[in-house]
Order: sequence, then C-alpha cells, then structure tokens
Amino acid sequence: MIEVKNICKSYNVIQKGEGFRGALKGLISRESEKVQAVKNLSFHIQPGEIVGFIGPNGAGKSTTIKMMSGILTPSSGEILINGRDIHKYRKQVVQDIGVVFGQRSQLDWDLRLGESFELLRHIYRIDKAKYEETLNIMDQILEIKPLLSKPVRQMSLGQRVKGDLVAAMLHAPSVLFLDEPTIGLDVGAKYSLRKFVKEVNEERNTTVILTTHDLGDIEQLCDRIIIINNGELIEDGNLEEIVDRIAPYKTLVVEYYDEKAPEHARCELFFHEANVAKYRFMKKDITAAALIQALSAEAQIKDVSIEEAGIDDIIRIAYGQLKE
Repeated sequence: MIEVKNICKSYNVIQKGEGFRGALKGLISRESEKVQAVKNLSFHIQPGEIVGFIGPNGAGKSTTIKMMSGILTPSSGEILINGRDIHKYRKQVVQDIGVVFGQRSQLDWDLRLGESFELLRHIYRIDKAKYEETLNIMDQILEIKPLLSKPVRQMSLGQRVKGDLVAAMLHAPSVLFLDEPTIGLDVGAKYSLRKFVKEVNEERNTTVILTTHDLGDIEQLCDRIIIINNGELIEDGNLEEIVDRIAPYKTLVVEYYDEKAPEHARCELFFHEANVAKYRFMKKDITAAALIQALSAEAQIKDVSIEEAGIDDIIRIAYGQLKE
C-alpha cells in the first residue's frame, strides 16, 4: 500500500543576528544553515494496517506525513502509494488519500458544514449517489447530519474534528493520514474519533497512519508503531513485540497481612509502603506463580496483582534512550 524509500528532507534556515545591527546586517547579507529534518527514512505499510507514527517533538513526524500526502516534496528518495509515486502522479494519488491535521481544518469557516462538504464533492468530482451513501455511513459512525446546517465558525473543536474526519472520507480514500487528530479534544470527542478510526478500518479496510502524543490512541488503535527521532527510524514493529523487547519485565503487586515485605534474589523490591510491596521481575528469569509461591513462604499474602509494562513505559524508556 505505502512504500517509503530512503527519503530525505532538508531546509535552509536563515540565521538572524540579535538587535538592530543584526537585522541591518541581515538586509545586506544573509547567512543560512542547512537543517536535515528527515534522514534516509524507509519503511512500508500493508493495506488495512493502523500504524502509530510517533516520536518526540521535532522528530520529523509531521514533515514525513506532509511528504507522504504530497504537500511537501522530498529532497531525495521515493514515496509510492498503491504503486504510484506521490509526487510524479500527485493528482491521481490524492484521489486515494485523506488527510486530517489536528491544528488545521480543511473546512471553510464562512460556510455551513454541509456547504463545505458539497464544495469538496465538486472538487473531488464525487457522484451524488456515492456522496450520499458515504455521508450516510459517516453519520452512522459520527452522527454528523445534525451539524450540516451549522456554520463552521460556530462549531466546537470536537464538532470541527468530526467535520474534518468526514471531509477526509467523502471521496472514499484507501489511505487516511491523521496528524495529531486528538489534540485539545475532550474525552467524548476522543472516543468518537477512535470509534471512527476502528470502524472505517474494519468496514472499508482503510489504511491509517496516525501521529499522536496521546498514549490512549496508540493502545486502543495501533498494532504496529514506528518511532522516529531526528528524522531517523528508531523502532518499527508489532507493539506487543516492542513492549516485550524494550521492557521485558512485569510488576507483581503484593498486599501482605503485616508490614513485612520479604525480598527475593530473582526480582527487585522497588516499592514498599505499609503492607504493600511491588516487585519488578524479568519474564525470562522467573514466572509470577513461582515468585508468589516463594514470597508466600516468607510472609502471609492477602492479595496480589500483576502489572504489565504499558505503552507509556515503552515510550518513556524509548524517548529516554533517544536523549542519551
């Protein structure tokens, strides 16, 4: 579905001096610095995948998404969508993609929402019957029809995001790019967006590439994540496999009847307060059952629970490694 082959993107950033003298000097001669936002990035995405595309601020995520959607041209490299180069065959390829930027809307603020949709119908040359069919499907997912008569400028942030999602799907694209779509949304709006992504993926086999800092989006939507930093690929793979590799441990939470918390040679007692203790153990070293049996021989256990490493731990560890 999507092939990204050794893409690079560089910018020339003008260097400005401080104060009046620096500004005056800049009028006569300008100094620039070449900044490489994306460096030799390669990956491929299969049809129907939902991929989390993540990284720290300034990692190059949005730049990559803009190149993949045809907004920016790579300095070098190639991007193929459905076998066609996005930049050589832009008009044809954009018929197959939809894009939603969390901080930018493609809706016209001076029109009603329904009028914005009609405008997009004519831009994409969508058949009227097909347009109505798609709108009905989107209404079942997002309940968008009650908003059609409302001016875009009078809509809430959550309502505008709903409108942008529908606008991106009117021409039934096979690929959907979502760049920070949940930024600033409340819990209800985030639920609607995640429901939308799941249903268009399941019902239409839409391929979704999602950039986000919201860990809930990743946990609920993505089986695969791609992590980049400084424009370079850091991790790419199944979410569970990356979790097992980056954080190959579990946490055993034990509540004792008294405040005694025995230690064990094959795990780490990293928290002990009153009669509650937490043990971190490597999955390959010992099983939870064996650890519980050993601890119960030393002290009477009232209750136990097991915590797996979550996506927040993975991101924290991965980002920590990037900074080192």
